[in-house]
Amino acid sequence: MNKLFLILSLLAVQLFFSQEVIDLKVENNKKTDTPLDLSKKQVELYNGRFSQFIMALKSSDRKKMESLLSENAKKQVTEAVYKKLSSDINSNKKMEIIRTGYKPLINGNNYPMIQYKYADDKSDDPKEVITAVFENDGKILGIKPFTKTK
Repeated sequence: MNKLFLILSLLAVQLFFSQEVIDLKVENNKKTDTPLDLSKKQVELYNGRFSQFIMALKSSDRKKMESLLSENAKKQVTEAVYKKLSSDINSNKKMEIIRTGYKPLINGNNYPMIQYKYADDKSDDPKEVITAVFENDGKILGIKPFTKTK
């Protein structure tokens, strides 16, 4: 009886390895329940936090700026970063939202993002864009000003 079981097991293994693969479907188990757009409530929360940060940046209120940052951002932001942001962002100009959505980061996660331009830039392709990335709770992960050069 044991010999018969062993022979049948070997035949099953041979059959398994000798089968030709005709159609292979690879499934990605990564979560894809991230929506494409931010809700109105999310935009209000994140925009409010960004506005608070810009006001604190304008008045050089480091304590207030740090209170708006995520724990990871606090570890990486130095005085030099605050100075660079202060020189690259004109806090005296009014800003308006040009795009909202999610930004994928190196860690594979998608985070809420809002992009801004200065309100006085009426072009379809603004010269200066400021991208703010947030954690879901509204804490700021990063702010990146970008100026297009020709």
